[in-house]
Amino acid sequence: MLIVFGGLPGVGKTTIAASVARRIGAGFVRIDAIESGIRRAGLEPPGGLGAAGYEIAHQVVRSMLHQNLDVVVDAVNPVGEARQGWVDLADELRVVSRTIEVVCRDVELHRRRVEDRDADLPGHVVPTWQDVTDLSYEPWPEVDLVVDSAGPGDVRLDEIVALLGRRDDRSDR
Repeated sequence: MLIVFGGLPGVGKTTIAASVARRIGAGFVRIDAIESGIRRAGLEPPGGLGAAGYEIAHQVVRSMLHQNLDVVVDAVNPVGEARQGWVDLADELRVVSRTIEVVCRDVELHRRRVEDRDADLPGHVVPTWQDVTDLSYEPWPEVDLVVDSAGPGDVRLDEIVALLGRRDDRSDR
């Protein structure tokens, strides 16, 4: 199964996606980690990374799915093109896929999270609140689940695990 998380920076998607991966025993692929590695290796093109992180992630995820591993992907997935790449990959490999959009409907909480956040990866560029509000982020026309990260955490994780039809392999409580 391919489980793709998306949402604006700072909404809590990494925290939720990593917790889901632990609970169901799935592999975890974080676009921020791939992009940070590209930057640390000095390979960032002059115009920016563009789709490079997503292309690398597709290859990593493809390899994991070929090994019959469930995979959780953590990425902003801001536009339809980015999201379509995951759909195409799942179709190509004939695996079940689920999409989960994480939002934070409490704007002040979202802003505080963004402003208080420190980079947790070497080379990771943490966006400012202005970067987040300026980001071209298209609404998801079709998504399996929208999760508001301003709500209670255990309820969100239980709802996601239920959507996936997976038992709770590993508890992170």
